Amino acid sequence: MIFGAFERMVAMRYLRARRQEGFISVIAGFSLLGIGLGVATLIIVMAVMNGFRSELLGRVLGLNGHMNVYAIQGPLPDYQPLADRLRQVPGVTSVTPTVEAQALVTVRGVSSGAIVRGIAPEDFRVRPTVSNHIVRGSLDRFENENVAIGIRMAQRLGLAVGDQLTLISPQGNTSAFGTVPRMRAYTIGAIFDVGMFEYDNNFIFMPLPAAQIFFRVPDAVTTLELMVEQPRLIWEYRGPVQEVLGGRARLVDWQQSNASFFNALQVERNVMFLILTLIILVAAFNIISSMIMLVKDKGRDIAILRTMGATRGMILRIFFLAGASIGVIGTVFGLVLGVAFADNIEAIRQVIQNLLGTELFSAEIYFLTQLPAEIDWSEVTRVVLMALGLSFGATIYPAWRAAKLDPVEALRYE
Repeated sequence: MIFGAFERMVAMRYLRARRQEGFISVIAGFSLLGIGLGVATLIIVMAVMNGFRSELLGRVLGLNGHMNVYAIQGPLPDYQPLADRLRQVPGVTSVTPTVEAQALVTVRGVSSGAIVRGIAPEDFRVRPTVSNHIVRGSLDRFENENVAIGIRMAQRLGLAVGDQLTLISPQGNTSAFGTVPRMRAYTIGAIFDVGMFEYDNNFIFMPLPAAQIFFRVPDAVTTLELMVEQPRLIWEYRGPVQEVLGGRARLVDWQQSNASFFNALQVERNVMFLILTLIILVAAFNIISSMIMLVKDKGRDIAILRTMGATRGMILRIFFLAGASIGVIGTVFGLVLGVAFADNIEAIRQVIQNLLGTELFSAEIYFLTQLPAEIDWSEVTRVVLMALGLSFGATIYPAWRAAKLDPVEALRYE
């Protein structure tokens, strides 16, 4: 073994400080606690950031196409033959014609903006992100003049299944008296709750034929939504799809349409990792200070050990083991605390919220209704190795100082 039984015994004895050495023990304890909290904080924050990214990516891609085909200008006419050719592209799992536009929703004198998306009922029913989260009504009612709205819109406007809302199109009817707003009443057939505030509060799904009539795009759509087998490898599908389009339409994938959003998440994630690493770095400096004080305090003991036959290597290993033990125990403590906290973060949030009587995670701000956390074990491994590396590095200089101590000089001044 690298460390002998004698070296382990002396190192552990030095960690259990006597009463007159209590200050050194306190500094060592704070070093251990600092490393533990630093590791735990890094694991928790990285897990939450990973959870945010995965949840947002999954829900955004579940509600929108992985790739969207638009006309060069205006709506996309004669779309069915193009959709059939796109379905033949390897890796493309589905092609969904949609009509999407903005409209004004009016209910009992209360108005608000909304995004209306027209989609064929059979395509809407196979969208698990929405179809598996119907909380009121039924997808069987999604036909003719019936629409599906989000639960937050229903709560905000006081709507229930069977109620009616009026949509006002931004494109009005031209008459002898000028442009008259075009409006139509629709019945609510289903209410969904996908857990994403933007969609639950602002989106209205409408059967495709009704949307084509309301927005005056007969026999045309605004978008062809393509779903692929591997959305994370979206660049592999761009070439084949572009060949089918032949320059007659625009192609936008999910990375392009959400680039700024996910880039901001990545930058924030990297900055948080860097900032929180400083906690572990400060704790490592505390190890250096506590070990230097320990070496100064144990000068007489070191001299006696040297005169009894202990080599410089043994002295170095004794103090290295004493300092490294602080880092290892602190890292293990932080690992257990961080993983346990990340695994139960939503339950912990609910408890803290109930105790404080305030909302800690507002859906209006964070887009999600639950606090997500996803532990990436490769990332956890990097955090643990970094903490151990900093801890071991912090013990090298004090241990070297102890090994270089001249026993004659130490005993003379004692």
